[in-house]
Amino acid sequence: MAGTVSTQPRRRFTRAELDSFRGAEVPDLLPADGGPLRLLFVGINPGLWTAATRTHFAHPANRFYPALLAAGVIERRVDPSAGMTDADRAHLLGRGIGITNLVRRATARADELTSAELREGWQRLRETVRRARPEVVAVAGVTAYRSALGVRGAAVGEQPEPLEGARLWVVPNPSGLNAHETIASLALAYAEPARAAGVISTA
Repeated sequence: MAGTVSTQPRRRFTRAELDSFRGAEVPDLLPADGGPLRLLFVGINPGLWTAATRTHFAHPANRFYPALLAAGVIERRVDPSAGMTDADRAHLLGRGIGITNLVRRATARADELTSAELREGWQRLRETVRRARPEVVAVAGVTAYRSALGVRGAAVGEQPEPLEGARLWVVPNPSGLNAHETIASLALAYAEPARAAGVISTA
């Protein structure tokens, strides 16, 4: 139901606690039984807050879940800063939404990653897409996408070539560090691949 929100208490971490999660990995959010997957969001790599809570896009300043709610991609508010509840995960999976990352290791900032890591991550993403078979893939971050593919001129929006049979979008990064975007502009961008995947109505 719209407006429902997780009751998890918000966590707080010291800088030392967050730093201890450098290099940690966060499990993908994918159907466990090979169930239908409509839309796979791809982050660049886990941030330290994400690693600490084992929840994608978990930093309190990240606009990912507010933008999904504003776009109608999800129908309940998700506050992942303390870690998703089972109900949160079930809601996303029930909507046909999955989440993975290009690079598995956690860093404080995405610019700590090397071009080689991003290229290797792209090959790993191909394997994930072949296995999970989403209808649409949305990569959140055009700079990382350009580095992963070595394509300088790539732009936000649907890409001309599919990825392992899935339609492919590049959408803006929802990080709070991406000052050019707002929840409203992110919602518009995320609605496009969601419509293409049938998660939200095309009407």
